[in-house]
Amino acid sequence: MKKLSFVFAVILLITVSCAKKDTAEQLYGTTWELEYISGPKIAFDALFHMKKPQLMFDKETMKVMGNNGCNGYTAEFTLDKENAISFGEAGPTTMMYCGQGEQEFLKTIKKINKYSFDIEGKLNLLMDDVTMMRFKKVTTEE
Repeated sequence: MKKLSFVFAVILLITVSCAKKDTAEQLYGTTWELEYISGPKIAFDALFHMKKPQLMFDKETMKVMGNNGCNGYTAEFTLDKENAISFGEAGPTTMMYCGQGEQEFLKTIKKINKYSFDIEGKLNLLMDDVTMMRFKKVTTEE
């Protein structure tokens, strides 16, 4: 019985450590579309009435790019241990004004210091342990 418990413990340890390593890999190769943002007192669809923000993470350049609900968005990002993430200053962009959504997006993403994936595979960007932004995978039709 002790031998079986030991084998089970080793398998569990290997599974958990492999899952930890693969967590960051889930960021890449996907377009993520914002479906929730914490804070604003305006309805989500009214906040992003033109288009919803989308992000794509590039592993080679360590840049995230997409849009902030109005204008293009590009910034460097860093990953650290235990699912820590931070976003640098947004790069140059067009100056089209589309309402409050863009400002809320930019303000919120600067507060992010962790990420996680929920059981549905959605990307949660967190400030400590509080979900500030949640993104779903975008499926492209060809």
